[in-house]
Amino acid sequence: MELRPLGRTGQDVSVVGLGTWQLGADWGNVTEEDALTVLRAVVESGVTFFDTADVYGDGRSERIIGRFLADNAGQGMTVATKMGRRLAQEPANYTLDNFRAWTDRSRVNLGVDTLDLVQLHCPPSAVYDDNRTYDALDTLVAEERIAAYGVSVETCDQALTAIRRPGVQSVQIILNAFRRKPLDKVLPAARTAGVAIIARVPLASGLLSGRYTADTTFPADDHRTYNAGGEAFDVGETFSGVDFRTGVRAAQSFAALAAAPATPAQLALRWVIQQPGVTTVIPGARSVAQARQNAEAADLAPLSQAQLDAIEALYNNYFRAEIHHRW
Repeated sequence: MELRPLGRTGQDVSVVGLGTWQLGADWGNVTEEDALTVLRAVVESGVTFFDTADVYGDGRSERIIGRFLADNAGQGMTVATKMGRRLAQEPANYTLDNFRAWTDRSRVNLGVDTLDLVQLHCPPSAVYDDNRTYDALDTLVAEERIAAYGVSVETCDQALTAIRRPGVQSVQIILNAFRRKPLDKVLPAARTAGVAIIARVPLASGLLSGRYTADTTFPADDHRTYNAGGEAFDVGETFSGVDFRTGVRAAQSFAALAAAPATPAQLALRWVIQQPGVTTVIPGARSVAQARQNAEAADLAPLSQAQLDAIEALYNNYFRAEIHHRW
């Protein structure tokens, strides 16, 4: 598994990581034992980077990872968590006292003294603009509660604001073949600043796997049902903000670009991996087979120029006018 620098932290992480939202909640039920089996499978496949958050299952995802770390010491894992959504998304709540409380809770959940990387979890834009935000984060580093900090963002403008701050080590942003706007400015700015890019939602909530049809439905407790119109949080987090039926049609054309033995999902991950400036891509996985297939995308040959051109054409034809200006 290829390793890439995590910003200026001095840590290297696998180019394919694991997003663990699905191990906590919001993707249907996953038992703790099944979750631990997935964690073992990805580590055996060379993954060294887990991404979680304090609100995934109200800390369940962090606690499962903490149990795994306790049973698998010395594996060289880097765990990034996120904070900031335990209270209302109001700028006044992003204070040093709250940061301390949130990170202390995550340290207990994960069973560590110092968190490897803490990311602000998609706060309001005003939080990225406030000097006090970064002063508080610097204090957490000085207190050795955290080793480094970054941000998770909804928009490219938020990402660019954060990249200009010298203490920011990473930006987590939605990036996939159906969500290309970060290629315009965010990735070049991050490369120049030495900031890591953590690419989330790389499969557009599963659309790019090519497994869905217009008639596909999801459980009531799956965000692809209850947030389909942005009812619970930013709609861009669900199917990357694209219309589901349109996405299914585009995904069928995308799947046709995958050459055996590569799957459409692996093609989608390989596309993200080879974008200049990407540090790691964090697909989720609910099964051992998914986990291993995701990791294997790192070993695929780079996409050809013909494939890249065809993927760009799909975006232009199906999505650019609808979503490019939004995030």
